[in-house]
Amino acid sequence: MNTIDLEMRLLTLVISYLMGSFLTAEVVTRKLTGKPCKELGTTGNPGMANVMAHLGFKPGITVLIGDVLKVVIAMLITRFCLPVFVEMTMNGYALSTYGTALHAKELWNPVLLYYVALGCCIGHNYPFWQVKNGGKGVAVTNSSMILIQPLWGLLSNIIGMLIVFASQYLGLGAVVIPAIFIVPAFVFDGLEAGIVAVILEVLMIIRNVAFLKQIPSKEAERVDVLGAIRKKLSKK
Repeated sequence: MNTIDLEMRLLTLVISYLMGSFLTAEVVTRKLTGKPCKELGTTGNPGMANVMAHLGFKPGITVLIGDVLKVVIAMLITRFCLPVFVEMTMNGYALSTYGTALHAKELWNPVLLYYVALGCCIGHNYPFWQVKNGGKGVAVTNSSMILIQPLWGLLSNIIGMLIVFASQYLGLGAVVIPAIFIVPAFVFDGLEAGIVAVILEVLMIIRNVAFLKQIPSKEAERVDVLGAIRKKLSKK
């Protein structure tokens, strides 16, 4: 990996981290309650599940859309703006070091999308403005996988949701989904992509380790997601 490639990856992480640090749940919670999200419910988690459980279906969906959108925007910036920026700022260095000019189209590498997922997840989990009160990165990570590899990302999410429906453990699904995605990441996108996918899984485990420890003793909170969906549909 040369200096230009390294810079592309580092800039991608920085851009994505800043985008990930925008917590939609914080905006929605403050608007509806006037209080920070850390005071919402028992977990204070700035994510869709906590907002939906305590503020309702629509606020929860709003949080989900916002979390997905920040990933999409980060990917668009990385895909279309970052290569042009690096070409403009590093062309002189490339000519003097490698003897060739940079071209934005040649700078793009699909593996950068994995770095977008990683940066957004770290930003969401550890936002610079409240490092200790970030989210768990579930929506960010899962939507990233679908955007990177639609078929395998969607399949991973479906399997994870089926596990949630059966076990009623939301945290278990959150850990299983990115774990499943590790295999197609290695197989279809290569070693580097697979390593980043492993890091994403490690981050998910770290954010859910307390919950996972409670499962064997049956102290972990259970949520009947399928029942809640049926209840919601029956009201229509």
